[in-house]
Amino acid sequence: MKPVLAELLTIGDEILYGQIVDTNSQWMSVELDKVGIKVVRKTSIGDREDEILTALGEAERRADIILITGGLGPTSDDLTKPCLAKYFNCPLKIHEEALAEVTEFFKSRGRELTETNRQQAALPVCCTKITNPVGTAPGMWFEKDGKVFMSMPGVPHEMKTMMTERVIPRLKTMFALPVICHKVIRTAGIGESMLADKIADWEKSLPDHIKLAYLPSLGEVKLRLTGFGNQEAAMRKELDQYTTTLLEKAGAYIYGYGEEPLESVLGHTLREKKLTLAIAESCTGGYLSHLITSIPGSSDYFMGSMIPYSYEIKMLQLGVKPETLEKYGAVSEPTIHEMANVVRARFHSDIGVATSGIAGPGGATPDKPVGTVWIAYSDKYQTVTRKLQLSKDRAVNIRLASHAVLNLIRVSLPK
Repeated sequence: MKPVLAELLTIGDEILYGQIVDTNSQWMSVELDKVGIKVVRKTSIGDREDEILTALGEAERRADIILITGGLGPTSDDLTKPCLAKYFNCPLKIHEEALAEVTEFFKSRGRELTETNRQQAALPVCCTKITNPVGTAPGMWFEKDGKVFMSMPGVPHEMKTMMTERVIPRLKTMFALPVICHKVIRTAGIGESMLADKIADWEKSLPDHIKLAYLPSLGEVKLRLTGFGNQEAAMRKELDQYTTTLLEKAGAYIYGYGEEPLESVLGHTLREKKLTLAIAESCTGGYLSHLITSIPGSSDYFMGSMIPYSYEIKMLQLGVKPETLEKYGAVSEPTIHEMANVVRARFHSDIGVATSGIAGPGGATPDKPVGTVWIAYSDKYQTVTRKLQLSKDRAVNIRLASHAVLNLIRVSLPK
């Protein structure tokens, strides 16, 4: 089945100036994907007639559906309607039904309908009016050579109502839409390029109707499989089959699927295994504990944490031996080894983990540059330590170190 392609145009200087964020395109992309329409481009355009007309022509050449938001207000800088009238070579004229709707909108709110507001009912005579049930600017539906142009208000709640109740149902009747299915596979403990090398043969085996995307972020890489077909059940079954074969290549790094983050997956595992966790974090300053406690029900397995930032607190409150700190320093394997074991004992937990490092920008030495971080995991069977060499950015280092500890817990838990 031929894919149905859409292009999204957002119109308004305020978007280009960065005064507002274009959330409309993101929302529309999600909703279109649900019904099998593939968005191929998003374009933001200023309030200039020549740029709007150029963008309309380029979008028509690329896409089957052109969805436009913004520029439908009653003021002189709202150019979408006159530009569409010019593009389709048809005049603007007061639409009686639209005028009645605008009049009723103002009357119901006890407000006077001004001539400026009245002009919102002026529409290109070649369009089909799409009612706006929550605002004053009607939508405009155009058809040309089998393609659809749909203009909607830029106000998010007006656009969403129009898309959900009017536009998407019309698109579904006009186009034969394929099924688009996604499966997201979440990995940790391996970088994007190394993962790509490891699964290269598997990736080459994917059929043409299944596409793979690498989505790296701090601490993990997500793999998104996107399948195009005619039947959803068959497509999802095929995606599951390829996921099963992926496990043979990269199963050690795969921790979950969909939108569930690592801290949530770990929470389920700790609860199922009836294990408890305690944390001593220095350079991460509480961020690791925040991730753990962001999951509802974490009190089932999380005993508590300490942030022993100074030498004194590491010794007096946590219980690290003074001679260890004096001989090796806070950012060292012997110290992190002790921290994980001592916090486990102090909180009477099954597992203890710890972090200590140079988050930056200061505090570095020639042998311990910014980004040097030690992490550790301890249970009654073993203590595992890891040295990380991270970035020059403090915030990034805090997040990366915390995610590295989560993954260290994942791979070190008793089987």
